[in-house]
Amino acid sequence: MSTRTRTRTGTADRLAAAAQAIDAPGLVIAVSHRGHRTVHCGGGAPPPVLPRDQQRYEIGSASKTFTGLLLAELVGTGRLSYDDVAARHLAPGRTPDTAPRNPATLRHLITHTAGLPALPADFYPQAVRRWSTDPYRGYPAERVVAAYLRTRPRHRPGTRWHYSNFGASVLGHTLAAATATPWEELITQQVLTPLGLAETRLHPEGTGGPGTDRPGTDRPGTGGPGAGGPSTDRPGADATGYRPNGMTPVPGLAMGGFQPAGAVRATPGDLLTYLEAHLDPAGTPLETALHTIRRPVLRRGTGHRHTHTLAWFQHPSPQGPLYFHAGATTGQQAFIGFRPATHTAVVAVATRRIRLRDTFIATAYALLSEESG
Repeated sequence: MSTRTRTRTGTADRLAAAAQAIDAPGLVIAVSHRGHRTVHCGGGAPPPVLPRDQQRYEIGSASKTFTGLLLAELVGTGRLSYDDVAARHLAPGRTPDTAPRNPATLRHLITHTAGLPALPADFYPQAVRRWSTDPYRGYPAERVVAAYLRTRPRHRPGTRWHYSNFGASVLGHTLAAATATPWEELITQQVLTPLGLAETRLHPEGTGGPGTDRPGTDRPGTGGPGAGGPSTDRPGADATGYRPNGMTPVPGLAMGGFQPAGAVRATPGDLLTYLEAHLDPAGTPLETALHTIRRPVLRRGTGHRHTHTLAWFQHPSPQGPLYFHAGATTGQQAFIGFRPATHTAVVAVATRRIRLRDTFIATAYALLSEESG
């Protein structure tokens, strides 16, 4: 194990203690406090050739915060409205007799209130045989959109909350259709490049698709950090994930048509850069959008105790609200969060699929909630 710290030795001690509570082949916990970063690397597997804090990790559903930020930016610049009906962008020109079945808006999709299931009904038959390794690859974007246009909502949009990878993916494809820009180019142009996320990708390395990591090649898009320009990646840039036993490796996860819901893979450093922009939006290219996604837009549960913004789960604390999101893939886990009142951000990534009674999320959350100002 190793800890890289610039100033706060107390933080380094807390990260080292937290790492002891997490059982994973590979682990990185990183904290930014008022711009000073502390990074702890650990795990039970032998250290990889590329240092763990320089590898990219699959962040799974935490990718939805990027999609929410993109939506806020497109609305803030006047290109879209939160009340746009998604189907009108996905299937323009339909007559009343052939109108899509779901009247959900962009707001409904990003807040998981569109009346959609977690995944399309016809997703499971094609995914079940490779559920633990590669369930999404065989379900492309076109199929996600087609499934949405024929799906009736389970309840009136805006009336109930149900977490949905389906809805977040439909949102991403709607934004692409509305702007006539492929999804990967759009998220790169509007979010990754402006925030300087040069080590963030949307595909596993070596898979040959746009946004992959083929050394010496230019990836299509804007040519800026995070997508275009010559890649400087080395073999092993992507961390290897493992099944719950911590011993069986799984291939890098390709998200197929569900990219907007879970495709982001990034280094801990890039994730801290992303969160630092949320902590101090002033002067960033996405300043207005970053302020917008802090605002509560939905309260649910008993006593409305669960609060959501466009991109984040929000919890109260004595030192101001916490904003966070977690994610898991077939072989990895991630937690990202920030607390503006204490100028603190926390990133935790681990290379083991989530298990029953797993301590990873609780440990990372405790770091964010306990870190003092």
